[in-house]
Amino acid sequence: MDSSLIQTFAVYALPVLFAITLHEAAHGYVAKHFGDNTAYMLGRVSLNPVRHVDPIGTIAVPLLLYFLTNGAFVFGYAKPVPVAFGRLRNPRWHGMWVALAGPGSNLAQAFAWALVALGLVLAQVQEPFFSQMARAGVLVNLVVAAFNLFPLPPLDGGRVLTALLPQRIAYAVSRIEPYGIFVVLALLAAGVITRVWMQPVMGLLGSVVQFMLQPILALVQ
Repeated sequence: MDSSLIQTFAVYALPVLFAITLHEAAHGYVAKHFGDNTAYMLGRVSLNPVRHVDPIGTIAVPLLLYFLTNGAFVFGYAKPVPVAFGRLRNPRWHGMWVALAGPGSNLAQAFAWALVALGLVLAQVQEPFFSQMARAGVLVNLVVAAFNLFPLPPLDGGRVLTALLPQRIAYAVSRIEPYGIFVVLALLAAGVITRVWMQPVMGLLGSVVQFMLQPILALVQ
């Protein structure tokens, strides 16, 4: 196996596991808070990555795409946390917060990894592996958050969109959900989501992380 691939895997493995584990657990936790304990009863409100990793979507598909495209296009997914939106006390608005919990956890993780990167600089740690992992942690979580916020069901952004739209239009949009992932994959393969959505949204989220860091930077400077 190519040594560069092994190094890339080592750098990204931990950030990716944290990103998908906390993302899915956050959905389940917020759903439980608002009245649906489906995920909790199934053991999915957990920090154990094994409960969220999908052997095909989390491991096989990303590796296959990495080799087929020489790293230019990688896509993967975890096992979605089951949420019975009808059990939420207010399905429309509480469902929106359940959806936002996943990307919100990734934004928080991007901030945490940025703090790690800053700490490594302040501690004058010379080992590049740790700084590379910290940067990977920021990047991975910005990617996961931005991608999941794309406003098309079944992605989290689609849930948010249907909560904000008038009921009749929201119902029409929600009917896309069984086919939405195929539309998303097609748009990803064509590079549309990357250019039109991912780049500007990641830039915006990155600016939010930088803003959150400002008070800490002011203290250490």
